[in-house]
Amino acid sequence: METVEALAVIRQHLIDPEICIRCNTCEATCPVGAITHDDQNYVVKAEVCNGCMDCISPCPTGSIDNWRTVPVARAYSLEEQFGWEVLPPELDEAAGVQGAETAGVVAPPAAAPESASASVGAQLPPWSAAHAYTNLYSAKKPLTATVTGNINCTEAGFDSETHHIVLDFGTLPFPVLEGQSIGIVPPGTDALGKTHHARQYSVSSARNGERPGYNNLSLTVKRVTQDPQGQAVRGLASNYLCELEVGDTVTVVGPFGSSFLMPNHPKSNIVMICTGTGSAPMRAMTEWRRRLRKSEKFEGGKLMLFFGARTPQELPYFGPLQSLPKDFIDINLAFSRKPEQPRRYVQDLLRERAADLAQMLGDGQTCFYVCGLKSMEEGVILALRDVAQEAGLDWGTLAARLKNEGRLHLETY
Repeated sequence: METVEALAVIRQHLIDPEICIRCNTCEATCPVGAITHDDQNYVVKAEVCNGCMDCISPCPTGSIDNWRTVPVARAYSLEEQFGWEVLPPELDEAAGVQGAETAGVVAPPAAAPESASASVGAQLPPWSAAHAYTNLYSAKKPLTATVTGNINCTEAGFDSETHHIVLDFGTLPFPVLEGQSIGIVPPGTDALGKTHHARQYSVSSARNGERPGYNNLSLTVKRVTQDPQGQAVRGLASNYLCELEVGDTVTVVGPFGSSFLMPNHPKSNIVMICTGTGSAPMRAMTEWRRRLRKSEKFEGGKLMLFFGARTPQELPYFGPLQSLPKDFIDINLAFSRKPEQPRRYVQDLLRERAADLAQMLGDGQTCFYVCGLKSMEEGVILALRDVAQEAGLDWGTLAARLKNEGRLHLETY
């Protein structure tokens, strides 16, 4: 007769390798370090995962939301998960799972522990955001788009250039909202002879297209020539995209994202905090508001932009930013490598505008968006905390409200 221990099963958390786009959101979000990856797959450590569910909502594809009820003794190892190309099927009754469930020893996911480092970013969109369509096209059934524009939108040289790329979908539907992203599948195969995984890029155009009335969108892509340690590398997807010519075609999957969306109700305020190509969703939101303002169909609230780059030459869209009306958007720029000038970052700008930001933090009509490198996230959150506390606001209570009301969104990578 089998013992209870032999019958014990767990609800094992797994990641679907077929639709995962390797964006690292889950690993960056997990508060207990249960998620890791290799060159092949993102996987979950069964003995570490506590089922807290923090990684579910941020995942843009839904690949993270997969579970298998398996006997403890047969839990899938990391080695098995690293080798998967598809998820294994559910175990059947013969595997002893039903008997274990009847015995009442199925281990449910544990409650998430309190953590001081838990993300304050919202996992729900603002209440007035438009409905987002996601995962319309997968790696198995991708869509083909045609390049109709590709220009360098910085004044920097080759090593720091950023391209504005326009893709047209012809007559095939591909609805996107400001704040959503798409996946681009680079051509060719990897070292193992497998098709490359999709790379994720935020859409930088408004919901009605880069060119209004056409079925198109734009991306903001920085050419990658160095890794984070400064070593010379050639980013596969970024260099491919930056070198595309008008008339070329690309393979697209998505769209992705259902929370990093702008509010649509009248008089709503938007505070945008970004660095580099993190400006893509901010450009999309700004452009949609600009078009609404021009058509006099929307009574918009305040727009504030805090934008950081190394130098003015490396800041995407620097020229067009200067032409936006001052009564339309409040622009604040920080440069960390400007010759003969002290280093300034977006968090420095936030503290300089503390009086205005404190008012907006306390205003339920205001939504905050942070996008850029992961390294900026902590500095920005600490700056917002300091602004709130100096204004006499309780940060713990306020941060919880911002998160629960879909008013503070983080998209860092």
